[in-house]
Parts: sequence; structure tokens; C-alpha cells
Amino acid sequence: MSSEPSPVDELREYLGFAAAGDSAVDRKLKDIKRRKTIRRLWVGLGVVAFVAVLRWSLTTVDFSLAELYAQLPEFAEALTEYFPPTTYFGVLPFVDVMQYWEFMLEAELFAASQVTVAIAIAGTALGLPGALFFGVMASERVVPYPFNFLFRLTMSVIRAIPALVWVLILIPLGGVGPFTATLAVMIDTTGYLGRLFTDELEEIADGPIEGIRSTGANKSQIVSFGMLSQVFRQFIAWLAFDLEHNVRVAISLGLIGAGGLGLELNVQRRTFNYTEMMACIILVILLAGSVELLSQRLRSYLRDGDEVERTGIIEAFVTAPKKIVQSSMGKR
Repeated sequence: MSSEPSPVDELREYLGFAAAGDSAVDRKLKDIKRRKTIRRLWVGLGVVAFVAVLRWSLTTVDFSLAELYAQLPEFAEALTEYFPPTTYFGVLPFVDVMQYWEFMLEAELFAASQVTVAIAIAGTALGLPGALFFGVMASERVVPYPFNFLFRLTMSVIRAIPALVWVLILIPLGGVGPFTATLAVMIDTTGYLGRLFTDELEEIADGPIEGIRSTGANKSQIVSFGMLSQVFRQFIAWLAFDLEHNVRVAISLGLIGAGGLGLELNVQRRTFNYTEMMACIILVILLAGSVELLSQRLRSYLRDGDEVERTGIIEAFVTAPKKIVQSSMGKR
């Protein structure tokens, strides 16, 4: 008379830790169940670890929903200053955009925007030679291991220090202003863009390199014609992306006095002029968005394939609002 399996045996069978049968199918099924159980255990441990880290983080920053709720009335009052209300034609309520425009002209925010763009362009251009040098020398295809690690280590040190900190380090050299911000962006570009260049060089094909080497070319010719020629488009695309990033960096550097839009935004923040702050924020969004759009269009032209959209720059600006609305509605 056969006995019924106990709950413990059924659990062991379900988890894949029961004794396997003699057939290969039974052993395979047991192995699948065991792997599934182990995977579930790791997922559970991951969730527990995440919850523990999240709780520690919230405790460290003194996050409190009660305090957030208590500050909501004050934030709602500030919103009326961020978006000053008015009526058009005497009946249509809307935001008084003329206050933004008047402050933009009065504070010469368009000139400040030019300073921000100039910092980004100058810093990117000055950092490009260093990024190209370190990017090439850090590749194991050019400099053998472990000597290439010295160049990788240099770029890692540069990336470990934010551009904001580089400005503080360089204060004795040029004070706090656009000049120092440009130097900080230049150093930052060397580290980040150089690393991207190195990664691209590590992925190139060996065929063109061997072809150039077979002609008796020297090392510099092999690097120029066998390696850099393969990643020219990628280099330009990454350069455009880094310029887009550096515009945002230049804005943030202005918050500590390095000039441009960020400086004016910080001045208005410290004086609690929320309407004027919003005018600065609007220009920040327009400036960063415009540079991003230009960068995106440039990168799209550099991609291979005939199916890539070839919208012109002017057409891209004109159709951008429509595309944003369609994207938000789930259309393409």
C-alpha cells in the first residue's frame, strides 16, 4: 500500500530539491525547477537589499511626507509668482508672458545666453585635442597593456571630479567667471569625450588595419588611416552629443558665479524673485532644447542607412511642437 507524500516532500519536489528519477526527463525537470528556485531567491534577496538601501537613503536625507504636505500651501502660493496670472481680452485667463519678456530684455538674458553657449563651444573645442589624444593612447590597439592604463587612469580621474569642482579648483588661476568655466568644461570634455573615443576604437574591425599595415605604413599612418578613418562619423556624433551636454554644464556652472544664464538664475533665486526665475528657466529650456535638436539632427545625418529621417534643421524646428504632441499621445 503506497503512502501519500508529505507536505515537505511536495515542497521539495516543487522547489526542485527532491530526489530525481532515473530518466533523463526527470533529471532535466528537476534541474529546471532548482534553477527557477535559485533565481527566485536571488530576486528576493535583491528586493530586500533594495528596500534596505532605499530606507537608509530616505533616513539619511530626512525625507518626510508630512513635511512635504505641510509645505504644499507655500509652494502653491509660489506657483502664482512662477506663473503670474492675467486676463486677455478682459475675459480669457492666462499666464502673463509679457512679464517674462520684459525681464528678458531688461536683464539682457539673451546676451547671457550667448555667454553660456560660448562657454560650451569654447570648452568643447579646447578639450577636443586632449580627448582625441587620450582616447587614442588609451586604446590597447595603439598602446599595449598595461601602459595604456595610465591614459585610462588619467581620464578616470578627470571624470571623477565634476566640472563644478574643477571650477573651484581653478579659482586661483582665473577667478570665478566665464574664463574659468571654459577651462573646467575643457578638462571635463577631455575625460568624457576621450573615454567615448576609446570605446569606439576598441570596437573597430581588424581588416582595414591589417590592410594598411601590409602596405608598409608606419604606426601613425596605421592609426590615422586604419583606425580613425573607421570611426570618423562616430567621433563627430559623440562630439555633437558632448557639446549638447556641455551647454547644460555651462548653465550649472553659472549657478556658482561663472557667468551666463546660470548666474542670473542664481541671483533671482537668492532674492526670491520667482517670476524672474521662471523667465530664466524658460530661456534655459529653449537654449538646451535648441542645442539638443541641432545635435540630434547632426547625428541623424551621420548614421548609415537610407531609412534615416532626413529632416532639415529649419523644418525640424517648425515641426518640433507637432512631433512632441504626437509623441505624448502615443503616435509616431
